[in-house]
Amino acid sequence: MAEKEQQEEEHFDVLTKTGHKAGFTKPRSAVHRDGDYHRAVHVWIYAESTQELLLQRRADCKDSWPGLWDISSAGHISAGDSSLITARRELHEELGVLLPKDAFESIFVFLEESVTNGGTFINNEYCDVYLVTTLEPIPLEAFTLQESEVSAVKYISFEEYRSMLANKDPQYVPYDIDGQYGQLFNIILRRYKGNVEERSLDLQKKLSRYAPVSLNPELMGLTDADKGALKYIIKAAMIMNDIFYLQIWYSNPSLRDWLSKNAEVSSLDNLKWRYYCINKSPWSCIDENESFLSTADSAIKLLPEVTTPVTGWKGLQYRSAFPVEKAPSANFYPPDMDKMEFELWKDSLTVDQRQEATGFFSVIKRHCELDLDSSKCSNATINSTLPYDLYVVPYSQEYKKFLAKAAEFLRKAGDMTSTPSLKRLLHGKADAFLTNDYYESDIAWMELDSKLDITIGPYETYEDAIFGYKATFEAFIGIRDDEATAQLKLFGDYLQVLEKNLPLDDVYKSEDVIAAPIRVVQLLYNAGDVKGPQTVAFNLPNDERIVKDRGTSMVILKNVSEAKFKLILRPIADVCITKEQQNYVDFNSFFTHTICHECCHGIGPHSITLPSGKKSTVRLELQELHSALEEAKADIVGLWAVKYLIDKDVLPNTSIRSMYVSFLAGCFRSVRFGLEEAHGKGQALQFNWLFEKGAIVLHEGDTFSVDFDKVEGAVESLSRKILTIQAMGDKDAANELLQKYCDMTQPLKIALQKLEIVQVPVDIAPTFPIADQVLQTSPER
Repeated sequence: MAEKEQQEEEHFDVLTKTGHKAGFTKPRSAVHRDGDYHRAVHVWIYAESTQELLLQRRADCKDSWPGLWDISSAGHISAGDSSLITARRELHEELGVLLPKDAFESIFVFLEESVTNGGTFINNEYCDVYLVTTLEPIPLEAFTLQESEVSAVKYISFEEYRSMLANKDPQYVPYDIDGQYGQLFNIILRRYKGNVEERSLDLQKKLSRYAPVSLNPELMGLTDADKGALKYIIKAAMIMNDIFYLQIWYSNPSLRDWLSKNAEVSSLDNLKWRYYCINKSPWSCIDENESFLSTADSAIKLLPEVTTPVTGWKGLQYRSAFPVEKAPSANFYPPDMDKMEFELWKDSLTVDQRQEATGFFSVIKRHCELDLDSSKCSNATINSTLPYDLYVVPYSQEYKKFLAKAAEFLRKAGDMTSTPSLKRLLHGKADAFLTNDYYESDIAWMELDSKLDITIGPYETYEDAIFGYKATFEAFIGIRDDEATAQLKLFGDYLQVLEKNLPLDDVYKSEDVIAAPIRVVQLLYNAGDVKGPQTVAFNLPNDERIVKDRGTSMVILKNVSEAKFKLILRPIADVCITKEQQNYVDFNSFFTHTICHECCHGIGPHSITLPSGKKSTVRLELQELHSALEEAKADIVGLWAVKYLIDKDVLPNTSIRSMYVSFLAGCFRSVRFGLEEAHGKGQALQFNWLFEKGAIVLHEGDTFSVDFDKVEGAVESLSRKILTIQAMGDKDAANELLQKYCDMTQPLKIALQKLEIVQVPVDIAPTFPIADQVLQTSPER
């Protein structure tokens, strides 16, 4: 019997002292004997109405702290297991409460280092701490206690419990509330003791950073057939919102619905809803993704059958949770998955499977989560026969109910339109939503020749902060500006010339860059991944197969650019640029650089050959660093390209100084998006590089100017640096560059403080009255 127990002893992943996996496992007894670092979970249940925490008394047979009052539920994370699944399973096994994953809020990681039992039990563990918030206390008779682990449970005021710990009461497992664990009590205090007036003022200030603007393009150029199709296209676009909310975080849709439902309850609730609508999540885009809401603001859900039934009790009501810190995984990967786990799993896959795992159009999930969700018994187990816990789900399956409806709308729109290329695009996208193959529909998008300009589908990868692999859904509906589109054709025609003359070693240059079609549109409606700061242009697709075979296409949103210049860039220049150079800032220069920025996404390295000879892509090699570096590349190489085109008499020579000074004003505009956002991070890199080289000068009075004698060389040197890093797929060099220059330096702080004082808006918040009017005529609402 003893031999069998020894064989079945639980194994843990051994960690380094810094908390990373060491690459091997050991039995539980050996880990605690040797003092190895390992992982565990702590789960706290907090009753909102009574401000009480649930405690359990540890069974007398426990090998540490027997008979003492402790955390609601806790347990070690077994080798190869995951944090969130362990938290859910431990709560289920110890207390008989099976809760969905959105009940668990990850609040912090606690490093516990202790020695007990006369030095025979060494506990060095990294604990993932979760908070479950219920409205009312769960009746004690609703719990089913695991006798080998728990002897009793009780509720206690969180303030009384904190006092017990502070006084080192011998009946309670000790925690240092002046150290890391004090965060638990601080979080609860902030949430429930806050000042409503102060919070309202803070949200009003946040909202004031977005200038409201109404976008009203004319529909006169559309045929009656296209006007009829437009109604269904807008309906399909609105579904991109539903998918994007889910892609950000799995409990985000319930939060959205709750805030919307309660928006008129109070002025504070109204402010929460309005600022949420701008960010499309509880994290503020231009505040380094700082949370402006907490789980205490979130949706209330009722679970009638997750505990032992209690007469007269309707069931467990809990707050749908989201983390205080925005998860880098978004909802593309399990929130507790780390890079090492993904890479080990990826290496076990076939080539085709690996491409699907790292591709744009799939999410990664856990087998054990599926097993636990489908289990109704307390001895739920994971499928231990599987070598790895992760698996791939294509978008067409993950978002099936949304994509099927969007495809239906697009097909109806395609049937109605009188424009052949638009019909091809709409039918192609409808098919792609159902098959998960976007290649042909993206080609159709590039070849679109229509007054009604449509971009819809999964494209940008900014939300995937782990690898930058997964694409978010978005939609842009606009009316093509034929005159402006015709004027800008020359930029696409010069792409191969620009590629040939890039400040980059010739060995890395492409010989077959394809001219990027450029379409200038007046935006009528957008949806999906258009939160926070609004884009003025985009260059798509990002799929390297298409970029290599067909190049890219560009859409410029002219009315958005005009609004930003008028409401933001011009006021920034008046505050931050020296009087001698303020007149250089003009819309044409701002708009021209925007075009060059988007053009330059299509040149430079994309598909690359590594020094080892392996074929790869810049995106795969630079992973989470790719977006920021690519935005910086497009910006700085775009500035280089403007100078090159002026030198070749393609653009008027009078515009170069305006270009440089308008770019400088634009630096301050983009950095205000925050250094967690790819555009803001890329802009900080450029500004700090140019400032270091003397190309940007800070004067008395805290205004800035461009040194026209130094700026050309500084622009070229940074262009060369970034392009070379991309060409070599050198992630270490990319990280070193971003670490050094993506910093809120003193010159940047000076400029941003001035803009804060005069309250220049950070960005715009558009409304779309024309789209609303179109929908009002629709029989299907």
